[in-house]
Amino acid sequence: MKATHMYIRLQGMQFYAYHGVLPQENLVGANFYVDLKLKTDFTRAAETDCLEGTVSYADIHAAVKEEMNIPSQLLEHVCQRIAHRLFHDFPSIESIDISLYKENPPMGACAQRIGVEAHYVR
Repeated sequence: MKATHMYIRLQGMQFYAYHGVLPQENLVGANFYVDLKLKTDFTRAAETDCLEGTVSYADIHAAVKEEMNIPSQLLEHVCQRIAHRLFHDFPSIESIDISLYKENPPMGACAQRIGVEAHYVR
């Protein structure tokens, strides 16, 4: 038996951050949500039950949290920074699907979450 596609997922990670174009967004902040789908080969971890054969989702969360703490105007920019950081810190990641949503953005419309989604390959 062989797995042909392996992914690590982190969904619904919540962060309070200060991203936005409007000055009030940088002062007040908002809740943001990040979903990740990371393609990597964790065959060794599956066979040995050792963390060294995979990517630690705790370490992934810590890296994303650090990037979310850097204020930016655009969510598109934040996504690219997160992807760049994850590729740099975790060489076994082959591709990244990332979704980044802002809760209740100040745009004069009723919407729970507005955001962006991107697919990155190494």
